[in-house]
Amino acid sequence: MKPLALMLLVCLSALALAGCGVGGAEEPAATPVDLDLSALSGTVVYSQVYDMLLEPEAYVGQRVRVRGTLSYFQNPETQREYFAALIADATACCAQGVEFEWAGQHEYPQDYPPLGATITVTGTFATYEENGVKYVHLTDAEVEW
Repeated sequence: MKPLALMLLVCLSALALAGCGVGGAEEPAATPVDLDLSALSGTVVYSQVYDMLLEPEAYVGQRVRVRGTLSYFQNPETQREYFAALIADATACCAQGVEFEWAGQHEYPQDYPPLGATITVTGTFATYEENGVKYVHLTDAEVEW
């Protein structure tokens, strides 16, 4: 390769790489997941979530990503707040909710998207018991909208 062509190639490569960052900040690495439901069809996701609710022990400890609409409930007796990503089946007649606990300190409603907004939640699948009933949720969750 001629020296001028080589120098041009090196300069163009350097310019291309220089444009990869914004203000010198690196893009965060995508959170690795064991089960990514965010890109699946409504029927497949609905079926998978239904299985997760029936056989939760098979999923405990896995990093799971889901996409749905934000839902909120506050228990009037305990004042405890519950957040979930609602996932509808393909015909939108039925929905399954995947409860999540957002990592860090977040106040509702100011830190959350509007109810019904499409969100993507990534968290660790876990179970908990409340009033003698077993529930599932995603802990240490990341929320994007």
